Amino acid sequence: MFRRSRHRRRSLLKDIGIELRYRWYTSPKATVAAMLSLGLVVAAFSAGLITAVAAVDDRQQLACLARNVYFEARGEPLTGQYAVAEVTMNRVGASTYPETVCGVVHQKTWDPQRRRWVAAFSWTAMGPWPEPQGREWQQARTVAKAVYHGRYTPQLDGATFYHAHYVRPGWSRQRARVAQIGKHHFYQ
Repeated sequence: MFRRSRHRRRSLLKDIGIELRYRWYTSPKATVAAMLSLGLVVAAFSAGLITAVAAVDDRQQLACLARNVYFEARGEPLTGQYAVAEVTMNRVGASTYPETVCGVVHQKTWDPQRRRWVAAFSWTAMGPWPEPQGREWQQARTVAKAVYHGRYTPQLDGATFYHAHYVRPGWSRQRARVAQIGKHHFYQ
């Protein structure tokens, strides 16, 4: 539901298969055996390389999601941490946001009133943060893994926005609030 990388891998492998079939039908038959052997080696190598790159990318995406949970909701109840992770992943799945977790977490948009770039999540706009650690970091990683890998049942009906209870951003008047969890309000 949230991830698109599996589709990209299938698409690339399909393209390799199409290319191999094309070369089979258009090549002189004397070189077919050599090309077939080479093609199979290249396809196997490519599939392995794609898998290795995808594993590194998954770790990076998980780290971004865990950091977002940690810095946005480490003081919240567990349900609030899951809700922050869910909103982040809902944004990944929405067409109006970047296609990766890291892209969503670090997204900035231009605010013409303030004449500056504004971060989607406040912690990314502030200076360098210390490395997350401790029990809260372990919990944020657990929450991120569960939501990222689809082992958590979404509770917020497609919510893509939230804010702390002590602020009232202008966009909140135009959105439907779906939940209040801990110190955050969640919106569609």
